Amino acid sequence: MPGSTNQVDTGNSAIPERFKVIGLTILAVFICYIDRVVISLTIIPMGAELGWSQTEKGIILGSFYAAYMLTQIYGGALSDRIGGKTVLGIGLIVWSIFTIVTPYAAAAGFFILILARLGMGLGEGVTFPAWHSLYARWVPIGERSRAVAATNSAIPIGTVFGLLVTPVIIINLGWQWAFYLYGGIGFVWYYFWKKYVTSSPKDSENISKEELDFIVANAPASESGETLPVKKWIRNKPLWAIIVAHFCNNYSLFVFLSWLPTFINEKLGIQLAAIGFIAMIPQLVSFAAGNFGGYFADRFAKRGMKLITIRRLFNSIGFGGLAFCLCLVPEFNSTFAVIGLLCVGNVFGGFIAGGFIINHADIGPKYTGRLMGITNTFAAIPGLVGGILTGVILDVTNSWDMVFYVTAGVTFFGGLFYLLFASTEKQFD
Repeated sequence: MPGSTNQVDTGNSAIPERFKVIGLTILAVFICYIDRVVISLTIIPMGAELGWSQTEKGIILGSFYAAYMLTQIYGGALSDRIGGKTVLGIGLIVWSIFTIVTPYAAAAGFFILILARLGMGLGEGVTFPAWHSLYARWVPIGERSRAVAATNSAIPIGTVFGLLVTPVIIINLGWQWAFYLYGGIGFVWYYFWKKYVTSSPKDSENISKEELDFIVANAPASESGETLPVKKWIRNKPLWAIIVAHFCNNYSLFVFLSWLPTFINEKLGIQLAAIGFIAMIPQLVSFAAGNFGGYFADRFAKRGMKLITIRRLFNSIGFGGLAFCLCLVPEFNSTFAVIGLLCVGNVFGGFIAGGFIINHADIGPKYTGRLMGITNTFAAIPGLVGGILTGVILDVTNSWDMVFYVTAGVTFFGGLFYLLFASTEKQFD
């Protein structure tokens, strides 16, 4: 059982070591998403230049996720065994290299571009399992919702940065330079990651005894995870509740990450230079809402509310509210109304920070990286299927309405399934 979650003297360090780990991890997720979102904007001039159909664009956007799925479980297992620092560091360098070579791959042909996208997916696939494994060992339970929410908030912030800066780069330097510049940032990050981060607080030379004792007493895991056989998790209902919720949550995330700039351009009639400013608004709301959701989840936990009640309540508000807003989008044509609805949906979605996304450490603390790898493997499927399916829907119907209805239905189902089968009881020990 975890001990007290009161604050602790961190010795001579002005900044607690765990906060340095969290800060650099936030930067890793930020880089992950600027590198991921760049093609959702560059694909507009790339498609015009190279003559791609909507379906071909969908294949390019979705191919990343085919490889992204492959390194999830293995990345989580490696992180639990050899450490999240090593796995995340290598993964980020790999995807940064493939980001830089993307323009050369596009010039070489459609098939070579797909290979580059697959390589980038292999690198990014370890990101979330690695940092969840790292947090299971570094972050006390009483700070977990806020730490995870803050780290996940790098998703909308990275997306906003990409949406704002990428059009400027395209207009002034050409679309190729967006890949060169964003890919280069990863190498700068790696220097600081290698210098300041360790996979376990016990390995840190800079941590104070007080902070180390505090973390060991309160973090969900303090040792390496052992092998987790497939037969042990494959029929576990609480894990499947997380898997389904993660899948459905990521369907809307990945569809709009890939297609929102195109929707704003084609449906709302906004020109390339202004797309980033319009598309960033829901992302900024998501950033604020996610952090508020994490804060309130921790507050309720400290006040004695049952963890299972928090997980189900916050998750249901997030999924149900977002699904309702997505259903309403096709009823409106004005930019103000559509973006406003997406913002309200993201306000509801912020409550998910206290729901399924931190449930892994509840049901299997020392297997957190592996469990995140399992659920994120399934949750990567919507990136492949959703990206391609959206392109097909647009080519067949020439309408965005069905895109929103399908996404809303998937989101609602994910919330309902989690409500019925979620648990916070330890399942794997």
